[in-house]
Amino acid sequence: CAVKAAHVLSEIAKHEEMKKPCIDADLVLTLIPLLESTDQEMLLHAGRAIGRICYDNRDLQEELVKVGVIPSLVRILTDYAESEPLVHVALLALYNLADLDSAKEALSRTKVAEQLVKQLRRAESHERLEIVFEVLQALAENDALKVQLVDAGVPEALSEILLRLQGSSQAEDTCIVKAASDLIVSLLLGAELSHFLTRELEKKKAKSIVLILARRENSQGKDSLNSEFALFLSLYGNCLRMIQLGVIHQLLDLLEKHVQSGDTSVQQAALSALQNLAIPVVSKVQMLEEGITERIEALLRSQSPPVQFKLLGTLRMLADGQADAAEILGHDPMLLNRLVHWCSVSDHSGICREANRLLASILQHNRSQEVVKAIQAAQGVKHLVSMTTSEHAAMQNEALNALAIASAIDLETLEESFKESQLVQSLHKLLQDDDTSPEVKYNSMGLLCRLLNSGDLRQEIEEDKIKDTLERLCSHSNANVVKEAITTLQVLRGET
Repeated sequence: CAVKAAHVLSEIAKHEEMKKPCIDADLVLTLIPLLESTDQEMLLHAGRAIGRICYDNRDLQEELVKVGVIPSLVRILTDYAESEPLVHVALLALYNLADLDSAKEALSRTKVAEQLVKQLRRAESHERLEIVFEVLQALAENDALKVQLVDAGVPEALSEILLRLQGSSQAEDTCIVKAASDLIVSLLLGAELSHFLTRELEKKKAKSIVLILARRENSQGKDSLNSEFALFLSLYGNCLRMIQLGVIHQLLDLLEKHVQSGDTSVQQAALSALQNLAIPVVSKVQMLEEGITERIEALLRSQSPPVQFKLLGTLRMLADGQADAAEILGHDPMLLNRLVHWCSVSDHSGICREANRLLASILQHNRSQEVVKAIQAAQGVKHLVSMTTSEHAAMQNEALNALAIASAIDLETLEESFKESQLVQSLHKLLQDDDTSPEVKYNSMGLLCRLLNSGDLRQEIEEDKIKDTLERLCSHSNANVVKEAITTLQVLRGET
């Protein structure tokens, strides 16, 4: 009767009001072992029931990952790759879980990348492709999985889809082309691509795309040109080789042309290419010498959120590790004012996040007192203080490091803003919170040591009784946190 019972539960769980009774009865934990069955009908109904009960319930989803549902889902994709209903259930489950960090970690220990490539190549419907794209996009946010996806041949499979659909005027095909293009760019940024690029370059698929970009006008419409940009990125991502071909000037010329015409599709594509080019340090230097920062800042007047987002990412990539670029950007009042405005654009969280990160990058990578003063004058400091309490540890660390460097350069200029934005109190909360990562605690104390050079801020630190928190951190489980807590206490007591 188990198969029939699972079928009944999958039907019951369709109704919102029945989900809680199913949860209260511990049916999820009862159903999970059934995913190890070899009966395809059992797998189908059990998978549907679990998916429907856990849909939009983060706590239950975390529990699913904890009890080992990820290997079961990958096994279903592997063993029943030809079964459309089972593949659909497994992909939907992965789609719902893929945003969880715990799920990404579990998936990194499986061969999910190989199975997703198989599904990309055998997918016949747009709906199936869209589900696979959604799963891949979520997984591409994880560095370890990104490398696995590239290694398994995801970019090649996406390139095949682009080649197959290129030139199609159907709306559904256009959506697939755009999604595949976006996904390729996500995979290219930061992934280890050397062997993939070598293979693709040997096939010489890129030659015609280079010629298209270098010589051809936008004669076939912006969607077609956008897909060619993406294909160019996927097949010819060797940045140094591209620079040798003189692609930078061609991209900049094309970008400026379409800034004037207002064609946002081509602007996004060109910025994606430039952002990819700016990854290697050698490329950054040459791009700076070409005057790229001044030329792409013409986009600051753009009112298109996608273009704004791409622009911020490209500028941040250029500033990363380059004091010259950071100084150029930090001396531009128009840019700083736009950044501060974008830092508080609540309707576009991605733009807000990237603006904050670029502001932090400018401070972190420059060594100029004038840049610190310029950011203070533009009222950008309060946004960096808010960034220290971000839900993303990477952003917290970027803000903490930037503020520590700026404080070392010119604490006097920043002192008043720090007091108004209650930086000391924010740092104390980070140190007290058990959920704060060790690295964030470590960097928070590093910044505190800088703040102790100000009499007023030292008084705030003493009044907020941070000393007691530091003493507790001396018994923290992380050795680096313990070491920094001891150092900060010594500075606070005037011992060093």
